[in-house]
Amino acid sequence: MALTGLLLFNTLTGIATLVLICLGLGIIYGMMKIINLAHGEFVMLGAYVTVFAANAGVNLWVAMLILAPVAVGLIGLVVERCFIRFLYGRIIDTMLASWGLSLAIIGIVTSLFGNTVRGISAPLGSFPIGHYRTSLYGVFIIAVAVLAVVGLYALLRMTRFGLVVRATMGNPRMAAALGVAPPRIYMATFALGAGFAGLAGGVLAPVSGVSPVMGAAFIARAFITVLGGGPAIITGTSIASALFGSIDEFATFLTTPVFGQVALLLAAIIMIRFLPQGITGRVFRRSL
Repeated sequence: MALTGLLLFNTLTGIATLVLICLGLGIIYGMMKIINLAHGEFVMLGAYVTVFAANAGVNLWVAMLILAPVAVGLIGLVVERCFIRFLYGRIIDTMLASWGLSLAIIGIVTSLFGNTVRGISAPLGSFPIGHYRTSLYGVFIIAVAVLAVVGLYALLRMTRFGLVVRATMGNPRMAAALGVAPPRIYMATFALGAGFAGLAGGVLAPVSGVSPVMGAAFIARAFITVLGGGPAIITGTSIASALFGSIDEFATFLTTPVFGQVALLLAAIIMIRFLPQGITGRVFRRSL
């Protein structure tokens, strides 16, 4: 029973981690149709901001929950103004540009800070599950993921900004005719997606090694999950994260982490074969 409880807790933590990683990409790819191959590097930048801020004496919670998303959101704003805004509607070009940006960010961070792995200790200690003990920080990750999903839903569904964003992404010409400036909305939306990536990096910094190439561990799973979720960025990302996160954790528990990743990939291939438009392309079509 204790082992079952530990497995379920680890599964919930894995699902929450996947949700955090994918929300920013869901905004940028799901809403803006931009294939952002630098998403993993945005996560990495959020982790670096958290590590350096915490080592400089900033409160860890402030560093990961405020400084990381704000800093990466501002970086995303600059990236959108300097590169992405010239490439809207050109999917292949945005993919190549973001790939080049990814390599540039890795090179710059490596030149500035080296390729050594950095990290900070996970706070909150541990708690027992039967005869086992596990990190209480996992509860915090789950709570942040839930709050991030609820907050994003409230922002897009219940605020004027969210209404304008959804209208602009759906029909930019009509939005412009009604007095909305689509370039500003694109800029704000891209910065919002980058900010969520920074939040993910900040929250995951205490439980993962922080290095210039850490983004490579996230980008494939993020795209698989967002594609599997379909057009509804919040509902689809949440359901796909629950499905793929559970498969990954159970396969890892029964075998090894490598086979866990293989099982996730096989599940994604099967899903795309039978649901080419993702989960919400077939069900939950009116969901956000």
